[in-house]
Amino acid sequence: MNHPTFTIRPSEEKDVPQIQSIYSHHVLTGTASFEITPPDVAEMLSRRATVVAKGLPYLVAVKGDEVLGYAYATVYRPRPAYRFTVEDSVYIREGIHGKGIGKALLQAVIDQCTVSGYRQMLAVIGDASPPSVALHRSLGFELAGTFKAFGFKFGAWRDTAMMQRQLGEGSSTLVSDDEQPL
Repeated sequence: MNHPTFTIRPSEEKDVPQIQSIYSHHVLTGTASFEITPPDVAEMLSRRATVVAKGLPYLVAVKGDEVLGYAYATVYRPRPAYRFTVEDSVYIREGIHGKGIGKALLQAVIDQCTVSGYRQMLAVIGDASPPSVALHRSLGFELAGTFKAFGFKFGAWRDTAMMQRQLGEGSSTLVSDDEQPL
């Protein structure tokens, strides 16, 4: 998917060092992630491989060889009743927020999960980050609830916002007990 200033494509292993750098910055300086210690490249490769092995999107926005941001979806929980529900994550390189990169990445993840037959998408937003809440709201997510004082980071209790949106037919039609997303 091409945009005037960047391209969205499936991530590749070669992108993971840049992905790790982007995520490390957010872990060390922000409260959107409740991780305290940034995972190393090997751990990020493993996490990416798990997502890709399940056929879920793990996308990057690139300009040339530079990864500007990334987004992916994971299975919400392993129990069979949750098999139609995914959770999204979106991270953008520091200093380039507000240029439509996050919105384009998240829209692409939504589109791919919809085509794959998922029915619900959740966003678990650390510190109820206003920019992340606004991004998700702009793409049809609604606030499902807020967990108060849910995590402790940087010397303070942090809330977690839970946002949700339907994908495709959502809950308007039933599925069979043995039906699975693609």
